[in-house]
Amino acid sequence: MTIIAKGHCLCGHVSYEYSGRIGPANYCHCEDCRRCTGSAFNIGVRFDVAGFRIVSGSPKAFTKRGDSGFELTRYFCPECGSPIYTSSPRHPEYIYVKAGTLDNPNLVKPTHQNWVAFAVPWSKIEETLPAFTKGTGSVPAQQPTAVDDEKRQG
Repeated sequence: MTIIAKGHCLCGHVSYEYSGRIGPANYCHCEDCRRCTGSAFNIGVRFDVAGFRIVSGSPKAFTKRGDSGFELTRYFCPECGSPIYTSSPRHPEYIYVKAGTLDNPNLVKPTHQNWVAFAVPWSKIEETLPAFTKGTGSVPAQQPTAVDDEKRQG
């Protein structure tokens, strides 16, 4: 079986491999996703459970009824706390891997947004904000344009 995707948590304690079709990614703006990621939204990438394998470490699980009314189990690294993936008994054939854990971020192809009525006003990054190639004080970054976006996708 060919490994299509690999990923890991921040500290590297928990790592995974995946073989199978990479499903669509989505942005979720619900309060639970904001809280579990510590950010404005979550980006989840759908994987088939059958092709997913934990290679190292053992993620810890936390189950809670989500804003949708359905139970969700969120898996995270017990060492660094990084969220890794989410599962739901509503869709037992899938897991939703946190996009930021993938070794290759180019595999992420968002197709839609959920719970947009709950999006925080600061979730869209204003293009007029100063931008730097690395940290504040590094080389100022040129703001991406529509042409740049086409080059990245093409």
